Amino acid sequence: MTAPDAGDVLRRLVVDVADFPEPGVVFKDITPVLADPDAFGLVIEALAQAGRDETGHTVVDHVVGMEARGFILAAPVALALGAGLVPVRKTGKLPRATYAESYALEYGEATLEVHRDALGAGDRVLLVDDVLATGGTIAATRRLVEHSGAVTHGVAVLMDLSFLRGRAAIGDLPLTSLMTV
Repeated sequence: MTAPDAGDVLRRLVVDVADFPEPGVVFKDITPVLADPDAFGLVIEALAQAGRDETGHTVVDHVVGMEARGFILAAPVALALGAGLVPVRKTGKLPRATYAESYALEYGEATLEVHRDALGAGDRVLLVDDVLATGGTIAATRRLVEHSGAVTHGVAVLMDLSFLRGRAAIGDLPLTSLMTV
């Protein structure tokens, strides 16, 4: 028997929730993946591959997780890579001086922040989130990384909602997506 593919596991466990958080939006609920330790471990290892070179060595200094579901994924990815974790939060959630970036969501607007001292000049960073939708969150986070003087190595997400064309918004960043919808 062959080992399950992370994309197959996601297709089996992710639940679509209609009209959440507002009418017309189909929310991708990943909590069944998180509740299954084998599935969770499989997707974390698949995401962590984006922070390694072809020999398996870690090539990033930090993993940046975006609020809120990105935190859940980024923390174990950082541990798997032996890298630091940097949270990117919504406005007003971080206690010290921050850089801030505003962006459009598929259903509104938001602002993200990162501590000014969280990343150093030249640090290589892997961005981790649950979903690539319009690309606004990832593009804003990339700008935060650049304000810090760090370099974005790539992006790793559970799923790419291709119909929202988020790949165009993230430009030339290498993208690892475990499932395309």
